[in-house]
Amino acid sequence: MRRFLSLILLSAIALFADSAEARNRLHQDSKLLSSIVDASPTLAPFQHVRFCLRYPSDCEPTPSGQERIELNADTSELLNRVNSSVNMSIIATSKTYGTNLGEGWTIAPGMGDCNDYAVTKRHELLESGLPSNALRLSVVKTASGLGHLVLVVATTKGDIVMDNLSGIIRPWQNTDYQWIKIQSASDPRFWYQIKSPGIDLASQAGLKLRVADQQTN
Repeated sequence: MRRFLSLILLSAIALFADSAEARNRLHQDSKLLSSIVDASPTLAPFQHVRFCLRYPSDCEPTPSGQERIELNADTSELLNRVNSSVNMSIIATSKTYGTNLGEGWTIAPGMGDCNDYAVTKRHELLESGLPSNALRLSVVKTASGLGHLVLVVATTKGDIVMDNLSGIIRPWQNTDYQWIKIQSASDPRFWYQIKSPGIDLASQAGLKLRVADQQTN
C-alpha cells in the first residue's frame, strides 16, 4: 500500500511539473502567436454534422459573439490542465466510422481517436465558461499525410493548438501540419478553408519586390 501511494504521489508531482513547464512554454511563445485566416466556405466534415445531431449544445454559437479569449495566467492554466487531463483520460485507438450515430465523434469515451480528444477538450472548456466561438475544431494533415483533428483556441494574442499528439500547447504556425479547414468563428456548425500562411508570405514577398522595382525604374 505504501509503495502504491508513493507511485500516485510521484505521478501527481510529474503531472504538476509538466503543467508548469507547459504554462511557461505557452507564456514564452505568446509573443510569437498569429491568427488563422479563413478563406472560402467549405463543407463541414460529415462526422461533425453527425456530432452536432448527437450533441446539439456543443454546436451553438456564443450569444455574446465573443470570438477570442484573453490569454492570461488563469486561462493558460485552464487550457494546459484540460489538455493534459484529456490526453491522459482517453486511451488512444483507431476507429471505423459506420452508419450508427453512436459510432461517431464521442465526448469523453474510455477509448478514442483524435476526433474524440478534440471534441472532449472543447466540451470541457465550454463547461468551464469559455465562449464557443473561440474554440474551433480544425482538420489538418500530419507530416506523414494522415488526416487529424485538433482544437484551435482563438486568443487575443493569436491562435494556439490543443493536440492529443503533444503535451505542449503550441502556436498553430509552429506545428508541422498542413492546415485544411476550420470551424467558423461565428457559427460552429459551418466551416471554412484555411488560407495558407506560406502563400501569404510569398505574396508579401512578391509585393515588396514589385514595389522595389517600381522605385528603381
